[in-house]
Amino acid sequence: MTEAGALRQHVRPGAGPGGRQAVLEAAALAFTRNGYTATSIDDIADVLVATKGRVYHYYRSKLDIFLDVMISGMRELTERVGPVAGDLRLGPTERLRQMARIHATLMMTRHSFQRVAVQGIEMHLAGSLRPRQRRTWDEIIAMRDRYEQLFADVVEAGQGSGEFRETPARLATKPLLGALNWTTIWYRPEEVQQEGAGPAVQRIADELAEFVVGGLRKVPDT
Repeated sequence: MTEAGALRQHVRPGAGPGGRQAVLEAAALAFTRNGYTATSIDDIADVLVATKGRVYHYYRSKLDIFLDVMISGMRELTERVGPVAGDLRLGPTERLRQMARIHATLMMTRHSFQRVAVQGIEMHLAGSLRPRQRRTWDEIIAMRDRYEQLFADVVEAGQGSGEFRETPARLATKPLLGALNWTTIWYRPEEVQQEGAGPAVQRIADELAEFVVGGLRKVPDT
């Protein structure tokens, strides 16, 4: 099943993309503020400044909205990071640095969507999924695996060139992305904005990128 197919399964027929995006933006913010369980359709409508009928025009249930927010978050990451991962004009170290910087930046500039995407993967939703939602969930997991493989492939390339230490690439990718994803837990957009969001975001992203790349560098023989 393609990503587009997964989306179509739980979006109501005839729902236009512009209005749907506004619902997703409101839902991502509501889920971030309250958590999935405590968020209601009314909460999403309140953030949207609309009636819940507008929300139901696009989606059948709160869970359908949650899954769509997750897909949107994963898609943003893949669309931004994928081209860098495949840019063979750059060496593995620089590719990984840029990929990590982009990933970290999205964790902050698209905080609500990325927090839902990161934390949603860890939720135990299996018992509450209907068959069509199960297919969507399976596609979300596949999207995550493909995204992780982008990083694993660059790590392997760096090992082949002697830039990175030898370790199973998929295993190395887990703590690398874990460190970057943790940004969604401690980062507070309202606090950073007080000192100027742009420069602060860039400094944080640069530090995180250097941190994860440094953890993989090969230590010279002494």
